[in-house]
Amino acid sequence: MGRPSTGRERLLDAACQLMRTRSYSTVGVAEICATADVRKGSFYHFFPSKQELTLAAVDAHWTEQRAAWAATLSAPRPALDRLRQLLIDTAATYRQARDRSGTLHGCVLANLALELSADDTLVRARLQEIFADQVALIGATLADAAAEDTIAPAIANPVTARAIVAQLEGMVMFAKIDNDPAPLDDLWAHTRLLLGLRPVLT
Repeated sequence: MGRPSTGRERLLDAACQLMRTRSYSTVGVAEICATADVRKGSFYHFFPSKQELTLAAVDAHWTEQRAAWAATLSAPRPALDRLRQLLIDTAATYRQARDRSGTLHGCVLANLALELSADDTLVRARLQEIFADQVALIGATLADAAAEDTIAPAIANPVTARAIVAQLEGMVMFAKIDNDPAPLDDLWAHTRLLLGLRPVLT
């Protein structure tokens, strides 16, 4: 078995890996421990329950993803260029994951939201906070775009920001169903329509 000092991190990594590729209900504590190379008894030293591990795994996933979002959306570039780059990076991430494993598994946060939202209030509440944070990050970028006079000020609001996040997650769902990242290539074109901009001519 691995060193106890790294057990918590390995359990988090294993949970993220398994929940990204499988439904929550089919992933058990024993399998998480086996994947992490951690004794089952040690699991409960780090986490009182599978639910607590899930919450920690969700936080770890979003902490890493948020750092990437924040870096892209705060880059010294025009706001719409930043937003477009975020969508390009998102599509590239899913394409690389599909190329590595042969399967496009979708967004772990959305997958958990769809599976657990009616059954686990704690996980649902944390996912609500994360998606609200995503909307806020997009909303701040839209405010910058309005200040730069590249979108109408009336467009720079939480409703539009939420619509952009929703269409992002929706296109990831279509890509997952098709096992093909191609639908993600349309993210920017669809976002332009939500922003009241001219369609991209191809």
